[in-house]
Amino acid sequence: MLEPLILATVISISDGDTLTVLHEQKQIRVRLAEIDAPERKQPFGTRSRQSLSEICYRKEAKLTSSRTDRFGRTVARVHCNGVDANAEQVRRGMAWVYDGFATDMKLFVLQAEAREEKRGLWVDKEPVKPWEWRRQQRKN
Repeated sequence: MLEPLILATVISISDGDTLTVLHEQKQIRVRLAEIDAPERKQPFGTRSRQSLSEICYRKEAKLTSSRTDRFGRTVARVHCNGVDANAEQVRRGMAWVYDGFATDMKLFVLQAEAREEKRGLWVDKEPVKPWEWRRQQRKN
């Protein structure tokens, strides 16, 4: 397990809630905690990835790690140049608050504002939550 606070450089963006950092010459895959972004093949998947790239790519990141997920990724709150990337993705309408894992109630407020203002994925009348989309893909 990694120490709770990690300073690193973001070297790649996989999707709207996953990135890779370089820390002490080691690559670490990081899953942004408490949020879930659309999958690549899902509506807004590409836009969500681009948004996270704007926030973090090639920037210094401060990670507050909470745990490791079942895929071996570090689950963390990520701040890039002082911007809370997890919260910013939700504020921009580029990710959902991950209901079962969220503890930061401010994220729910940001999500409600994004939905109300029809930002990002909220322009769709009935956007599909990524965890529901993945479940449907497994069935097919």
